[in-house]
Amino acid sequence: MSAMSSNWDRRSLFKAAAGLAAAGTLAACGSNNGRSDSGGSGTNLTQFFHAYGEAGTEQAIKKYAAAYDKAKVNTQWITGSDFESKLFATLLTKNAPDLFEFHPQIQLVKSGQVADLTDIIDPVKDDFNPADIKSHTVDGKIYGVRMIDDPQFFFYRPSLLEKAGVKVPTTLDELIEAAAKLTTSKVKGLFLGNDLHAVINPMIWSAGADTLDDKNQIAYHTDGVIEGIKKMRTLFTSGDLLLDAPADYWDASALNQGLCAMQFCGMWAMPQFQQTLGDDIGVFPFPKVTDSGKPSVYNGGWSMFVNAKGENVEAAKAYVKWLWLDQKTYQEDWATSYGFHIPPRTSIAASATKLKSGLPAEGVKLFTDYGHFDNIGWTQAMITALEDVFANSVRKGGDPEASLDKADKTVNRELKKLFG
Repeated sequence: MSAMSSNWDRRSLFKAAAGLAAAGTLAACGSNNGRSDSGGSGTNLTQFFHAYGEAGTEQAIKKYAAAYDKAKVNTQWITGSDFESKLFATLLTKNAPDLFEFHPQIQLVKSGQVADLTDIIDPVKDDFNPADIKSHTVDGKIYGVRMIDDPQFFFYRPSLLEKAGVKVPTTLDELIEAAAKLTTSKVKGLFLGNDLHAVINPMIWSAGADTLDDKNQIAYHTDGVIEGIKKMRTLFTSGDLLLDAPADYWDASALNQGLCAMQFCGMWAMPQFQQTLGDDIGVFPFPKVTDSGKPSVYNGGWSMFVNAKGENVEAAKAYVKWLWLDQKTYQEDWATSYGFHIPPRTSIAASATKLKSGLPAEGVKLFTDYGHFDNIGWTQAMITALEDVFANSVRKGGDPEASLDKADKTVNRELKKLFG
């Protein structure tokens, strides 16, 4: 699901996580939070959620919690732009939550902040998308339960493409050409988000590269990526790209309000597009950048983590097991009733009727054919290093090779700290 009710994204969350890891030992966290540890119905648990933009999400999470009879589960639904700051500031205090949603982040594991959930996940591990398990695994242990998978791709208006004589792009060159043909005095051809950050990894994957390889070594510094950066510079300076939109890429408004003809966004917004545009909406993956590349789809999403430094670790794990592993009806409801998302449980995904036909089915197919998942070892410092590459080379026109050389130093420094 999106962060549509606020103006932050997963990168600001990673910044907060990095800051938490840098704070060192957090042994005092949760050690005196005034909560009962009596077990059973006398246990009080607190969970942190960011305020999703889709209607009904808060009510759903609280409904699930109210149905649990082994503990009282209180939900803090954090609105505005302060989820990450409140979460990680609170984790450093006696009022730390027992469980919280976040993204896979190795700093949380290295700092001992999140509990090992291998014992509760192992019995059903084979029913999860293997990539979701891999993206939450460090040294053979699984940290965090994926709640939803959120593929991201391009949405477009078929009527506008037909009017302009444009075919659905299959290469980055064709995307650039399509954006030019679709741009008018009132409508821009394409929207990639206000800072372009959302498409950095898809561009790398579509160039036939990756952020890191299986040995946790740099895999993004390739000729194909350099070619992609140069093409992105061409697009940025073309005048065909919507910049400084009222809302960022995760919000459906740019396409729905007629500000652009094509928009990079997430599957979560599909019902909003359909409600506004009816059948005049289609999807396609980030197109291949080079002849040796292939289309790509970034899979975002949210996961539930247990605070390993909390007072009620076992009770929190029991609740996570009950809701996110045992209650398949709630899991499907969460994935398909409030925007469209793909359940990470393969058995639920296979039976989710709302995803079986039409545009949702197309989104699932793109996810299946071209999906890429988070690498838990790809840290905020690394993310920022490549954002700087885009800032220097795409926005400012600097030399991509020199920018990547600079990024390599930062990334290698991080890799050495994490993996030796």
